[in-house]
Amino acid sequence: MAVVIAVVIGVAIGIFITGKGREHLADSVLYLAEIMMTIPSLALFGLLILLLSSVGLKSFGFFPTVIALVIYGQLPILRNTYTAIKSVDPAMVEAGRGMGMTDRQIIFRIEIPLAMPVIMAGVRNATVLIIGIATIAAMLGSGGLGVPIFGGIRNARADLILTGGISVSVLAVAADGIMALLERIITPKGLKVG
Repeated sequence: MAVVIAVVIGVAIGIFITGKGREHLADSVLYLAEIMMTIPSLALFGLLILLLSSVGLKSFGFFPTVIALVIYGQLPILRNTYTAIKSVDPAMVEAGRGMGMTDRQIIFRIEIPLAMPVIMAGVRNATVLIIGIATIAAMLGSGGLGVPIFGGIRNARADLILTGGISVSVLAVAADGIMALLERIITPKGLKVG
C-alpha cells in the first residue's frame, strides 16, 4: 500500500515541479525530500508517534507505518521523475507542439512515455527501500516480517532472526524482479534496448 501511495504522490509532484517557472519550487521540494531521507527511520517513527498522538490520531500500528514508508519512498521517485522529464529532448516537445498538442498531451503522450524507464528505476529503488524500512516498522506494532527478527533479537534466537531476514531479502528481490518486469512492459517499444 505504501509503495502505491508513494508512487502516486511522487510521480504527480515530480511532474508538477517540471513545469516552466517552477525551478525554485523543484529545488525546494527535492531538498525537502533529501532532508526527510536523512532522518533515521526510528527517529521518524518517534516523531510520527508524537505528531499523531498530539492531534488525536492513532499513533501505533498500520497508519503511522504507511505514512513513514510513503515519506521514505518519495526521494527516489521524485528525483527520477523530475530528472527523467527534464531530460526529454526539447526537439521532441517542439515536434509535439508543432503537431498542435496541448501541454497536457505533451506531458502524457511525449514526456512521460519517454521518461518511463528512468521513473520506473526510481520506483524500483523506492520499493526495495520501503520493504527494508517496513521491517523496522514492526516496532510500531504494524506486524510484518520484522516481528520474527525483533522476537529473535529479544530472545536470542538465531532461527527467528534468519527466518525474518531471509524472508525480507526474498521479498525485496522478488519485488525488484516484478518491478523490472513491469518496467519492461510499460516502456514504449522504441525505447527498449535489445
